Amino acid sequence: MRHPTLPIPAGTLAALLLGSAALSACADDSSAPSPPVATGVSVAYDLWRPGPNDDCTADIHNSYSVVGPDGKLYPTWHPPVDPTTGCSFGHEHGRDPRGSDLYRRTGPIPFGYANEQLAIWDPTGVRNEDHVGHKVEWENDVKFDLGDGVAGSVLEVRCDVLTKLHQGTHSKDAFTNNLHELVYHVDCTGGTVIGMTVMAAIGTPGEMVESCDHDVHIPVGAPTPLNSPDGGGKRTLPDRACIEQHMLVPPGQNSSFGSALHESWQVSASLRTESGRTLASVDPYYQVFYPSRFYDPTLPGLTGRTVDMCFTSEPNGDRARGWLCDQATANGTLTSLAFDDPRSPFNGVRRQVDINGNRIRNAEGPEVWYTDPFGRNGRTQAFPGSIRQVVAKMDNADGFEFRGPTIGGNRDYGGPGVHAPN
Repeated sequence: MRHPTLPIPAGTLAALLLGSAALSACADDSSAPSPPVATGVSVAYDLWRPGPNDDCTADIHNSYSVVGPDGKLYPTWHPPVDPTTGCSFGHEHGRDPRGSDLYRRTGPIPFGYANEQLAIWDPTGVRNEDHVGHKVEWENDVKFDLGDGVAGSVLEVRCDVLTKLHQGTHSKDAFTNNLHELVYHVDCTGGTVIGMTVMAAIGTPGEMVESCDHDVHIPVGAPTPLNSPDGGGKRTLPDRACIEQHMLVPPGQNSSFGSALHESWQVSASLRTESGRTLASVDPYYQVFYPSRFYDPTLPGLTGRTVDMCFTSEPNGDRARGWLCDQATANGTLTSLAFDDPRSPFNGVRRQVDINGNRIRNAEGPEVWYTDPFGRNGRTQAFPGSIRQVVAKMDNADGFEFRGPTIGGNRDYGGPGVHAPN
C-alpha cells in the first residue's frame, strides 16, 4: 500500500526527515500508529531510474519506501504497475508480501538493508546491488516433509514461509559475485522459528557453475568486493555451451528452453555465534526460468542476450525453434528484438523456491541474536554493522529431516510493461 502523502522528490532529504514513509501505514486507518520518521537515506534508496520502456517517474517509485531498523529510508516491494497513476515500472519484485501471515510480524522488507550494514561492518568490502533483482516469494500453511521413518509417518508440520533474495538475471553481476542479500522467515507448528537477514555467500567468488553440467566451475573474474568470502551452495547459470546444446537445434527439432535456460541459486546460509557455534542453518534453492542473459566468453562483455538466439542460425543450420522464440519473433515476422523490449519472453519472471533444510541448535537461547552481515559473530547485544536475527529457543537438528515443498512455481510475475532488466 502506498504512503498516503505525495511522492517525495528524489534527493530531498528535508522532506524525508519530515515524514517519510512505510508501506504499512494506511491513509484510511485512523487507529494505525504514525509511521517512523527517517533519519537519513540508504544507498539503495533513489537508485532506480526509468528506462525508455517505463513511464513511472523516480518520484513515484520512491514513494514505495520503508524506514529500516537503522532509521534510514529503503525501497521496498511495489507492484509492477502503480495502481494510482496506472504507470508501469517495467520490473517486478515477486509476490506481494502483505498476503503473508508473517507480514504482521516482519512488516515491509527494506531492500538493501544487509548491503548497508556490510559497509559499516567492513568498509573495505562494500557490496551494493541493483534495485530490480530483489524478488519476494511466500506461502502460508504449507506442509513440510519430515523425511522417511516414524516421524514422517505420524507427525505433520505446517509452516508459513516468507523469503526475499536479490537474484539478478539480466546482467553479468552473478557470473562473478557470490554475495546476495537474503531474507528468510519461517514459522512452523511445533515451534520452529527462524528470522534471518544476511549477505548470503552463494558458492565461490569469481566463478559460476555451468547449468548443463554442475561439475564444471567457470572462473570468470574478480568479484565485488574483492574480499568476498567463500560460501556453501552454488550458482548454476546458463552459458553459451548450454545454449548451443539445447537451444540451437537441427531442423525438425524444438529447442529445450527449460534445459538451456534454467538457473539454480543453491543457498547454504547459517547464523553462528562468536565462537563459531551454529544457531540455525537453511538451504533454500532459488530457481529461475528464461532469464534475459547468459554467459558468453566470446563476447567482450561476457553477456549474451537470450532473445538474440531466436534470430541466430549456425552454419550447419541449427537454430532456436519453439514457443518462446515464436513469441520473440512474432512467428517469424520480426528480424530482431532488443533484450529489454517488453515483447521479449526472456525476462526472468518465472521462478520458484525449493524450501530445504531448516535446522536449529539454540536450546539454551536467547531467541534474539545480533550477527555481522554474513550471519557470523553472533552476540546478544547489537554492535556496529550488526543485524537482528530471530531463532527459536529449541533444538530440532537431530530428530528428523525438516524440509518443505517448492513454492512459487505456479506463478508468473510478468505483466503489462515488465521487461528486462528485471
